Amino acid sequence: MNAESLNLSTSSGATTAYVTRPHEPVSAAVILIQEYWGINEHIRDIAGRYAKEGYLCVAPDLYRGRIAADSKEASALMEALRIEDGLEIMRKAMDAAEETYQIKNFAITGYCMGGTFALRAACEFPELKAAAPFYGDIPDEHVLAKLRAPTLFIAGLRDAWINEAKVNTLKELAKKYNLPVEVVSYDADHAFFNDTRPEVYNAEAAADAWRKVLEHFKKNLG
Repeated sequence: MNAESLNLSTSSGATTAYVTRPHEPVSAAVILIQEYWGINEHIRDIAGRYAKEGYLCVAPDLYRGRIAADSKEASALMEALRIEDGLEIMRKAMDAAEETYQIKNFAITGYCMGGTFALRAACEFPELKAAAPFYGDIPDEHVLAKLRAPTLFIAGLRDAWINEAKVNTLKELAKKYNLPVEVVSYDADHAFFNDTRPEVYNAEAAADAWRKVLEHFKKNLG
């Protein structure tokens, strides 16, 4: 596996994307959106897992190099990040990956805050082939109605933030607009995929979710 960095230029300032890729040629990329902590070792590890599965993985740095030391700082960084800025960084990362690696097939995933951004991007970027947001917030109805990418939404039944009411709203809107959304819920807490946080990590749910996401991407990325 190769790990490298892409330089990105946006209207609000420069940033980078962390990139992992297999040694052999690839035809598809996964855009990986960070949790509210930043591009930490956990996100880098997930990027490496995607490379081992044969994908180019691009993790754009929405915080421009900052990594939260604790939940208070993470919350402050997340609240300061404008949705428009995050979307522009993600767009620039996709453009840079296409130009640098000649990739045209993209899927997107993300966790927590990254799940919110991943679902929003799936509504805003029509070229995305698939999306797999983990326990992210639901965009407004008029935004969600634009969703065309086949989407696997991963939720935790014990999640107090992305709670049952929000997940049910997603299901209802998906039905109303005939959106390509499948929701998979586990008896687990918010951030259950994060194996660096033993207080919330659920190994069984994480393994099953990973398997389902890989199947989802394989089916839709070709």
